[in-house]
Amino acid sequence: MVGPLLLAFLLAGAAAGSQQRERQSSWDYSSLLSPARFQGIAFEDLPGFTRSVYERNYALVTPESLVFAGNPLWANASTAHIISPAVGANFAMILVTMRKHSHGAAPPSGHERFLFVLDGVVEVTAGEQTVQLRADDYAYLPAGMEHSVRSAAGAGLLLYERRYALKGSPRFVHGHTQEQPLLPTEGEVFALRKLLPQTSDYDFNVHVMDFLPGEHLNVKEVHYNQHGLLLLQGKGIYRLGSDWYPVQAGDAIWMAPYVPQWYAALGTQESRYILYKDTTVDPLLH
Repeated sequence: MVGPLLLAFLLAGAAAGSQQRERQSSWDYSSLLSPARFQGIAFEDLPGFTRSVYERNYALVTPESLVFAGNPLWANASTAHIISPAVGANFAMILVTMRKHSHGAAPPSGHERFLFVLDGVVEVTAGEQTVQLRADDYAYLPAGMEHSVRSAAGAGLLLYERRYALKGSPRFVHGHTQEQPLLPTEGEVFALRKLLPQTSDYDFNVHVMDFLPGEHLNVKEVHYNQHGLLLLQGKGIYRLGSDWYPVQAGDAIWMAPYVPQWYAALGTQESRYILYKDTTVDPLLH
């Protein structure tokens, strides 16, 4: 863990170097699910060591702790559940490694799915519509919509799945992250994109947030929303509760309601993370 005084020193140096930089226009996440990524530190020399932490109201899950296994919904593929309702979350966050000629079926009845492509190419068939998705593309599949996900050459995916909590009529949505507009973030400096329509038909949204080195959240957030976060690029410091954690690309975080949370980007590379946030549903109905 890193203390706030050391963090302030690191941020001051990083911010000085970020003022001359422009934000990236393209992103590559192909290393996140590569076999070498899961070696992390030389763990064979550190028996039992992991950076992963699980607490009552948050979890940090690092690559060396992920357990991939077969899944009856995914043929010729492996999945790793980063978080699930087993710990009280209202959603599941899943990594999928698709091999050649693999395919996945729709989740159980009543559940919706958001799919984000980390690497490779997938073909998503939703009803009568078929789209091809590549890295940085995404798709939302409403509960009850029959669909399939196929990959001829293999792909890496991030999934968010949950039981639909409203009585609206969400539609099939797909797109490319960089094509989504940057949204205003009053009082903040990071770049924000939202990947789903901001209407009452949707009970969650997915945010993509970019930070230049030295940039950080202004608000030290405490709120009723739940989060599932995957750091896609870069490194920095995440505060969770009263603890401070160094984080890097490939790390995942679950945040329960009302846990204090804050992020600062460090290093020389721009940070990007993708974030599930339950929205629209009144807190009294959660």
